[in-house]
Amino acid sequence: MAERAPQAEALAASWMESARPLGMRVYGLRRRIATIAVTMLASLLFVHVMLGANGMIVYKQKRMEYESLQRRIVQEKKENELYAQKIQGLKTDEKAIEKEAREQLRYLRPGEYVYVPAAAANPAPPANHSAKK
Repeated sequence: MAERAPQAEALAASWMESARPLGMRVYGLRRRIATIAVTMLASLLFVHVMLGANGMIVYKQKRMEYESLQRRIVQEKKENELYAQKIQGLKTDEKAIEKEAREQLRYLRPGEYVYVPAAAANPAPPANHSAKK
């Protein structure tokens, strides 16, 4: 092994000499290389922030969905309030109870009559013949 040491040292020295110009060139361009690397990293980070799984585009979509749901909640609350008022009216107001009984259950007071128009025996023919096809 000791007899091959000079050959190994010579081989290492020749590699060092052949790699030295490349090393000097890289050393001279180190700022430019670092600037390019940082720019690439910043670009990739920007793309990830904008288009990633939780990026700005997804955030804006979720924000619009949130606002839509908030508007729907307000609308549903108003509708619930109207129903609550109607229920309260039906529990306490005699006229409201009578109105609902007359309209939905078709209740009548003694001596009242309900007139129901007869249904048409023959429906009107269609204006054009395309309905027959």
